[in-house]
Amino acid sequence: MTFFDLRFALGWLFVTLGILLVIAGLLPTPTSDVNQLGINLNLIWGGVLIAFGALNLWFASRRARKRRRAGQTARTDSHKH
Repeated sequence: MTFFDLRFALGWLFVTLGILLVIAGLLPTPTSDVNQLGINLNLIWGGVLIAFGALNLWFASRRARKRRRAGQTARTDSHKH
């Protein structure tokens, strides 16, 4: 039985939104208030979202590998008996 891991979908969502924010940070408009404090918040939060999305994808792939290995060992054990 396979289960859908929500971390894959959320990981790709956050990575995509992070990339869009980074692009928005690199292409500021003249009327943009983003640089009011001297820092580009779109770049910072884009990086945070990309890192969070990548972390979700890593956790999901790690869990999928463990589940696959457990399934393979269960199949090989059932063939031995």
